[in-house]
Amino acid sequence: MAKKVVAQIKLHVPAGQANPAPPVGPALGQHGVNIMQFCKQFNEQTKDKEGLILPAVISVYEDKTFSFIIKSPPSSVLLKRAANLAKASGSAGKEKIGTVTKKQIEEIAKMKLKDLNTQDIDKAIKIIEGTARSMGIGIEG
Repeated sequence: MAKKVVAQIKLHVPAGQANPAPPVGPALGQHGVNIMQFCKQFNEQTKDKEGLILPAVISVYEDKTFSFIIKSPPSSVLLKRAANLAKASGSAGKEKIGTVTKKQIEEIAKMKLKDLNTQDIDKAIKIIEGTARSMGIGIEG
């Protein structure tokens, strides 16, 4: 018989840097999950992706055990990294603060494809291009 899920927690945690401090500790502690066990497992699985913020979906079961899925980084984080930016534009429609190439957009779309609501690479590219425009990032090519 399958375990019954009592809670599902969504967190954005820096890769390889999960620790019991907020937001991880309080979010897991209120459900009785072993915080250090999660931190060790998360850091082990994400040590090769240092510098990225990764979304994690944690399923907590009745017996206080857990399982988690690590998703791909948010598109905005990948676009900022590709354009070498610290943050997005405050006035995206009026001000362009950086540019990315079509090839970079395609690479990001391929990386995000499993987490997007499409399986068509052309539609995924359009989604990433829209995110770039809303951040004030221009697209070359």
